[in-house]
Amino acid sequence: MTAYTEAITFTQAQVEAFAALSGDNNPLHLSEAYAASTIFKTPIVHGMWVAAAFSRVFGTQMPGPGTVYLSHNLQFLRPVYVGKPYRLSITFLRAEPRRNHLFFETLLTDAATGKKMVTGEACVQNAAFVY
Repeated sequence: MTAYTEAITFTQAQVEAFAALSGDNNPLHLSEAYAASTIFKTPIVHGMWVAAAFSRVFGTQMPGPGTVYLSHNLQFLRPVYVGKPYRLSITFLRAEPRRNHLFFETLLTDAATGKKMVTGEACVQNAAFVY
């Protein structure tokens, strides 16, 4: 059962803001000229900016406010590009009530092709209530 899904598009302004905040000024994310000389041919979105999209959902939607992001095992299968439409999905996997931990599958797919871009499993805890 998918617990949450949304359409998402990463913008150049977001990538630039993430680079400024994180200090990750890798030209692969910011320079058209540099990226043109790589296998990607155009700048790609920071992987950790993609991860932040999952974190946003955990902290605001499900489980929601009070959630602590404990761990996330991510696999970056394909490059994520600015301006392309994607689908972000989070599916509940299991709970460990003894530790108050919830586990979720995380998935970013290409909205046009359905190809998996980023997959993972996250563990969160919500300080607001016990499961």
